[in-house]
Amino acid sequence: MKKFFIAILLAIFAIPALFMTPAFAADKGYRYWGYFQSPTGSTPWISAMTGPTTIVPDGSVEGWVFTFSSDAIVDAQAPRITPSFAKLCATTKFAGENKKRIGVVIDFGRTVLRPRGEVSPRTIATCVVVDKSAIGFDILQAVVKVRASASGFVCALSGYPAKECGAEITTPPSLLIKQKK
Repeated sequence: MKKFFIAILLAIFAIPALFMTPAFAADKGYRYWGYFQSPTGSTPWISAMTGPTTIVPDGSVEGWVFTFSSDAIVDAQAPRITPSFAKLCATTKFAGENKKRIGVVIDFGRTVLRPRGEVSPRTIATCVVVDKSAIGFDILQAVVKVRASASGFVCALSGYPAKECGAEITTPPSLLIKQKK
């Protein structure tokens, strides 16, 4: 009977511990390049469910943002410029039957996410003309120099950040405050 009682006590204390996130785990997260899209005729940013390996239709807007997510902040923040193909490509002429125009926004992120000692480049908001068969990665490379890992994970755009790739960092307190609102 004593062994049964001890087993019950262990279960009462051990099972909840299996499902608890340690306090320190919520204090860490990752900063990385988030990929967003705004399909033709749409205005909100939609978090891309696939990497930049699919063909992007003419009239779309592609968005990249240096962002952060963690257990406490699960949704990466979208670029801070509203996707508007009409505004981004207003002065870019149609370039032919085998080409397409794509709006591109590259947001180098909030100051709080900037790696120590680095300077964030200015946000890029432009329009590119690319081959009709261009995928998201081709479009990105038409605008900036891309550094990617061997697995294809986008690490840096225009040399930012200079060295890291999807770095784990302490959750910036200002992001936690904004998340609670």
